[in-house]
Amino acid sequence: MIVVSNLSFRYQQPIFEQFNWQVEPGETWAVLGPSGCGKSTLLALLAGLKVPQSGEIRIHGERILRPRPQTGLILQDYGLLPWATVRENIALGLRIRSFYGADGVHAPKKSLSLKRVDFWLERLGLASVAAQYPAQLSGGQRQRTAIARTLVLEPDVLLMDEPFSSLDAPTREGLQALTLELTAEHGLTLIIVTHAIEEAALLGRKILLLHQPPNRQAQVIPNPSAGSVRYREQAEYAALCHVLRESLRG
Repeated sequence: MIVVSNLSFRYQQPIFEQFNWQVEPGETWAVLGPSGCGKSTLLALLAGLKVPQSGEIRIHGERILRPRPQTGLILQDYGLLPWATVRENIALGLRIRSFYGADGVHAPKKSLSLKRVDFWLERLGLASVAAQYPAQLSGGQRQRTAIARTLVLEPDVLLMDEPFSSLDAPTREGLQALTLELTAEHGLTLIIVTHAIEEAALLGRKILLLHQPPNRQAQVIPNPSAGSVRYREQAEYAALCHVLRESLRG
């Protein structure tokens, strides 16, 4: 469970003020809002890359004051090492963890198997390009590599910051479907930040709608049909997109 309690955070101006929000284990959320509303800031706070100025965030009871090993983060720019192959990029987190341990402080109690790398290479269709470098890959292959590098560490929470925005429509739709499939397979809690109304409606079984800051109250829109077969073609999907569009207009 993720519990955001009385969260306040500001840059020059306040972004969140006494903000409360709760996510149950295994839920799939989309965070939607206009540019500058605090979507990426909220994700950074959940990831432990930023710290609340007041209030707190807890994940499974643990107060988040630093990055949490069981939380996976996937960014828009992939974050792949250009001098490393696909296989080496996927194995990077395992190699770091084998040296520092899962908490980043203590040495590991046992060695971590790289067999998981082979599993994710196969699962995400990357085995044929395992020896290639990021510059040799398509955008979809780079994003699959970033996803594999995160999931090989077996997270229970997956945070994604506009991961598909730079991809062409067919690739984007394929990776959206894959993301939902993987989160269901592995029982992940998914929170995906997006500026695209259609993507939020497609992926989020619950949608957190943020507005121009400061955000003081969580506006949650339920979307229980998200991820169902051919949902994009249904009238319910079109109606929700209309509701979201009108909500963003204020």
